[in-house]
Amino acid sequence: MLLISILAAAIVPGIALMAYFYWKDRYDAEPLSIVLRMFLTGALIVLPIMIVQRGLTLWLGDSPFTFSFIISAGVEEFFKWFVLYHIIYNHTEFDEPYDGILYAVAVSLGFATLENVLYAFMQPSSFGSLMMRAFLPVSGHALFGVFMGYSFGRAKFSVGSKIRLHLWLALLLPIIWHGFYDFMLLTVPATWIWLVVPFMFALWFGGMRKVNSANAVSPFRFLKREEEIKS
Repeated sequence: MLLISILAAAIVPGIALMAYFYWKDRYDAEPLSIVLRMFLTGALIVLPIMIVQRGLTLWLGDSPFTFSFIISAGVEEFFKWFVLYHIIYNHTEFDEPYDGILYAVAVSLGFATLENVLYAFMQPSSFGSLMMRAFLPVSGHALFGVFMGYSFGRAKFSVGSKIRLHLWLALLLPIIWHGFYDFMLLTVPATWIWLVVPFMFALWFGGMRKVNSANAVSPFRFLKREEEIKS
């Protein structure tokens, strides 16, 4: 029973957050099969990420800055960005700006969920510690995905040099926020909770603004309003 409780605590937060962001798509719901595929893809990249991170640790060392911004944030966000760009960016279902957020969150939460499960089995974990991870690392990955996906959505519906700009921002912004989060945990362990919690609230506030902004420019919003008026 304890094992089941710990496993549920490791998995449920990612599923709940995935459902939350899926329902945030106001105008044109994405095929659930594609969202789930991206979620599973996020889980599948855990192993190659771990291998690359291990190699970079042996090569570069693990100073707080190096680990936070290169080994952890740099590698993880690059793999997510790579998957999104090569699998979903040119997909026909990516047809409104919010889709970038949804698919980026799906990849991020797939990664975070499997990472959480591995953490639960590889280290002694209480139900409370897993709930704390749900509030911090798991939701953190979701929010890093929001910033990545928002820029992907901007790139998808931009023209000229702005496309490349937003594609770069889709990679760099999550690395910066993710790296800063990890750096805080590593350098101020005695008071980290007083810094990380406000930081997470700020990320949530910024992330929800991105969600609303992406929905506000959906090309389907006028069709939705016409349907509501007719009904």
